Amino acid sequence: MKQKFDDLSFKISKQTTQQYSTSFSLGILALSPKIRNAIYAIYGYVRLADEIVDSFHGYDKNILLNRFKIQTEEALAEGISLNPIMQAFQETVLKYKIEHRLIYQFLRSMEMDLQKIDYNSELYDEYILGSAEVVGLMCLHVFVNGDQVAFEKLKPFAMKLGSAFQKVNFLRDMNDDFEILGRTYFPGVNILNFNVEEKRQIEKDIEEEFKLALEGIKMLPKTSKFGVYLAYRYYISLFNKIRRTPATAILKKRIRISNGRKISVMMSSYLQYKIAFI
Repeated sequence: MKQKFDDLSFKISKQTTQQYSTSFSLGILALSPKIRNAIYAIYGYVRLADEIVDSFHGYDKNILLNRFKIQTEEALAEGISLNPIMQAFQETVLKYKIEHRLIYQFLRSMEMDLQKIDYNSELYDEYILGSAEVVGLMCLHVFVNGDQVAFEKLKPFAMKLGSAFQKVNFLRDMNDDFEILGRTYFPGVNILNFNVEEKRQIEKDIEEEFKLALEGIKMLPKTSKFGVYLAYRYYISLFNKIRRTPATAILKKRIRISNGRKISVMMSSYLQYKIAFI
């Protein structure tokens, strides 16, 4: 029966999430069981694309990404894929009426990662939109269970949260992005001369986005509110650690949150959630 393959597909997406991200795995566990598989499926899909552009060195990444795009188009058109992660994703897209344009905007940003781009403000915004904001919107389709009115109301907040998460990732990964992948995302910033003022300006931008995003989190359905809040709190914790780190040190090491600290954030988040949200 096809159901066995579907079950396997979602199981593999879940295992992919657990393998690559402790923080998102914890956040997903805080979601209602009814929607966890869908979020695992979205994460598994975007992670697979990320791996192509970030990790598959020594292979022709352009060919691999183009093949991935073709497989996506085929899966969406035919309603099935022999790739388990792709299968779980297309099932989720169909069930929650995720707009296909969001998927292609995401793939466009992945294509940008394979080019040597000198990011100006316009290209930076385009990359953020495709790599982070639309992923947040895919998840939002799941959170509101296909309710288009609720989706439109929460859309701006979901985009801000995705953007803030991505910009924190840029700061966290600045050294690896530059040294290993040859990328710099922040427009007008010379990585070799990254200074306190530039870092503060980026942090101010992120802080404003987090403030706006929190208002949207408060309006989410109960099935997703705590899970998203937990992810928010984890990223706030990471962001605060980055803010305490000198600009010169950002270029020498990847800032991390220990697993013990993640558990601590999870516990404190639950207490704050009970006080502020219920």
